Amino acid sequence: MRYVPLDTPKPISKIGLGTWQFGSREWGYGPDYEQRAAQIVRRALDLGVTLFDTAEIYGFGRSERILGAALGDDRAKVVVASKIFPVLPLAPVVQQRAVASAARLGVAGIDLYQVHQPNPVVADTTTMRGMRALQDVGLVGEVGVSNYGLRRWRFAEAALGRRVLSNQVRYSMVDRGPEKDLIPYAEQAGRIVIAYSPLGQGFLSGRYDARNPPAGAVRRANPYFLPENLERGTELIATLREVADAHDATPSQIALAYLLRHPNVVAIPGASGVEQMERNAAAAEIDLADDEHAALVAAAHAFRPVTGLAAVPKLIRARTRK
Repeated sequence: MRYVPLDTPKPISKIGLGTWQFGSREWGYGPDYEQRAAQIVRRALDLGVTLFDTAEIYGFGRSERILGAALGDDRAKVVVASKIFPVLPLAPVVQQRAVASAARLGVAGIDLYQVHQPNPVVADTTTMRGMRALQDVGLVGEVGVSNYGLRRWRFAEAALGRRVLSNQVRYSMVDRGPEKDLIPYAEQAGRIVIAYSPLGQGFLSGRYDARNPPAGAVRRANPYFLPENLERGTELIATLREVADAHDATPSQIALAYLLRHPNVVAIPGASGVEQMERNAAAAEIDLADDEHAALVAAAHAFRPVTGLAAVPKLIRARTRK
């Protein structure tokens, strides 16, 4: 495993474990997944993973409970990250919700506590006042945000009066927006971009095509899995396979290695089983050659999916046919 080259109380692994699927039926992993979740966490620890990310909204608290129980006595050795869902994130509410999350996780302090979404009405001045109080009493180590643009990230940091260590955003080869400003800022300022959905919810795995679309409510709601977009992604997947063959790797591992080439980027893919966790962790060891990276960049830029409003009627028709 490799780690982010930053001064943090605990090392932060370049591959973390995202736990949205823990306790969340919408992923369609079946009733036995809770037991598998514990096995995944234990294997991740064996592999040197130190970042475990959850949120109070995942499974309405179940993800936090499952993760905390699975970590057991190792909770103090790793970076446990959670997120507050910012419905009325006033300072007292932030403090109360952090206490509740810590209790579900079974930890004395949350290593990284993040604002899950920017609130369009409540300013970060009051939210960060609550975060600062949590840091002052030792319940929270580092503060992070999620789904913030650069301007609001920097404003949140000014409101906190301390570093806002991380910004957790959607980032993958098919969602490259963070490359424009968030990643350059993180590298310049000594901050971290945490990439969620780093495999485009499985789009980049090469497992799906127009004749073999995914199951599960989450993926069916993702426009990338429209038959038209799966067809448009053929060349991108082919390039991933070509590079993967040169490294005796999988397309997913190459898609992760593409992100991890940035020193201040951490990826937090989920895992449906222990083997997938092992493959994800191994991606941290892959070094892409310059020409391989260039080929991936070109293929990613050439992919033009149907998204936004244009995808809505197609998604409705796809759901109706099912």
